[in-house]
Amino acid sequence: MINEFKDVVEHPARSVRLAMEKTGKKAVGCFPIYTPDELIHAAGAIPVGMWGGPEMGNLSDKYYQTFCCSVVKANTHQALRGDYDHLSAVLVTAYCDTLKCTIENWKVAVPHLNVIPVVYPQNRKLEAGKQFLIEEFQRIRGELERVLETEITDEAIEQSFALYEAYRKAMRTFVDVAGNYPGLIDATSRHAIIKAAYFMDKEEYLEKLNALLNELAAIPAEEHTHKKVIITGLLAEPDEFLDLFAENSLVIVADDLAQESRQFRVQAVQEGDALSRMARRIADQDGCSFLYDDEKSRGAMLLDMKNRYGADGIIYCQLKFCDPEEFDYPIIKREMEEAGVPLLYIEIEQQMDSVEQLRTRIQTFAEIL
Repeated sequence: MINEFKDVVEHPARSVRLAMEKTGKKAVGCFPIYTPDELIHAAGAIPVGMWGGPEMGNLSDKYYQTFCCSVVKANTHQALRGDYDHLSAVLVTAYCDTLKCTIENWKVAVPHLNVIPVVYPQNRKLEAGKQFLIEEFQRIRGELERVLETEITDEAIEQSFALYEAYRKAMRTFVDVAGNYPGLIDATSRHAIIKAAYFMDKEEYLEKLNALLNELAAIPAEEHTHKKVIITGLLAEPDEFLDLFAENSLVIVADDLAQESRQFRVQAVQEGDALSRMARRIADQDGCSFLYDDEKSRGAMLLDMKNRYGADGIIYCQLKFCDPEEFDYPIIKREMEEAGVPLLYIEIEQQMDSVEQLRTRIQTFAEIL
């Protein structure tokens, strides 16, 4: 079952096309992070995660400087190469300068991909911010209806939101129990199981995930001497980097990754219609470098996670040139030092040719723990 998820992640384009053929649905690309996937699902289409990849290429050099985020540059290279031509539209968020440029660049470079901007308010916790979000979702709803040539009914949105809440609940269960099985679910497998959701129809993914959870429930937790760590950052890739965790007897017991747990850790409130609950989920999302947080609560959240999961240390995965994440690190470093929590800062790229420096640093951190 785990290998099925791995196969999906190793062949994302093939997996998306298979899902399209199996369901008869169109597909819509979703840039990082927090895109309103429920609206895409309610339109009868498949939301597809667009998180870069191991090949950055050089086709994007015409549009971006060398110091821009490699995820965006990889996405742009793939788009210019035609890898996303099977998508009917692409939702692009606007959290940073690079993403804002992407919205305009792609309108010129790949106009056939029908770029739809997604703008979240900084003051999202105010009633005005929540109302702005609802109106933003309504605008995106209209754009999707136009591009996909369909009607997105209120009933369809409610049904899709319920499905996504069930998906998010199952994901929270998975990340809670995965750390109990470091031999069966190492860091690389854990990542693949979570990431496969970006390339599958959500109903099929949820069915497979629940089946996996049922199997795990019948297996006793493994006895092990692995050190427990929490990882935080935008993402933790490539697989060669994640392989170093098992190599050094480290088990990921929880994460604060934008590509992983930040997507599903917030449970929606019960009151209100689907759009207002979607807006409230974003308002309730704290501890994320991409959403304005004047309390800077991420460090306190990581300390709470450490205590909850009995973690021995925290690894800060800094994607090179990701400004929002870079701004958070000095604050978290000071807070971890004051709390006496071991913290390892590592700079990563999806397109790394070698992980030998990371191997040395991970090994050293494991020995310190």
